[in-house]
Amino acid sequence: MQPAAGDEALENHLGGDEAKNYRQYEFDMVAPHVGRSMLEIGSGLGHFAEQFLPRLDRLVVSDFDPYCVEQLNKRFEGRDDIDVLQFGLPTEIPIGEKVDTVVLMNVLEHIEEDVEALRSLADVTLPGGRIIIWVPGYMQLYGDFDRKVGHVTRYTPATLRSTVSKAGLDIDVLKPINFLGGIAWWAAVRRGGVGYPDPRLVKIYDRTVVPLTRLIERFVRPPFGQTVFCVARVPKK
Repeated sequence: MQPAAGDEALENHLGGDEAKNYRQYEFDMVAPHVGRSMLEIGSGLGHFAEQFLPRLDRLVVSDFDPYCVEQLNKRFEGRDDIDVLQFGLPTEIPIGEKVDTVVLMNVLEHIEEDVEALRSLADVTLPGGRIIIWVPGYMQLYGDFDRKVGHVTRYTPATLRSTVSKAGLDIDVLKPINFLGGIAWWAAVRRGGVGYPDPRLVKIYDRTVVPLTRLIERFVRPPFGQTVFCVARVPKK
């Protein structure tokens, strides 16, 4: 079952205003794959989804947590082109028309029935549409922070490929990203035994490591990373 968003917010907003470069990194990775209609799973307070509004005809935001759903309704009140849903995965999603894009940012790793969750999402995605998945990478990085926020696992490209394929989806993009971030995470959180990243270190990381990582990844595909990024596609029937 998809968790309450209180725990997800801890990781999705890691660093708060101190992580502007990282949040831009997330958007820039996801945006090229987003179509004209989008469903976001685990929207929290709606900050990430809101960035896509200028390019969308329709947006559906969702969360499992009642507080987040309440805040989403307030944030997007009066918008006929935005729907707010409450549900946990896997389930039959209470959506009207299907969308061409589904986005999951740090959600799938919380769900034990991850294959079934993706099948639920495929059912509400148009044939040929995309399901964009952003998950923490590599069990070598699993530590106290992962346990605190309810991670069932951290994925590798191989394990995520298996999950996506079992759900009946094709794969357009599948790769580890944020190589330097993975090393920093291992040193500070895993090896260093820190249960939660120090905001001061997050600020330094955001100003130095993130820009350097983005530069390197323009030219080199990393063999390892803090995150695994996947763009899956619903087969055309």
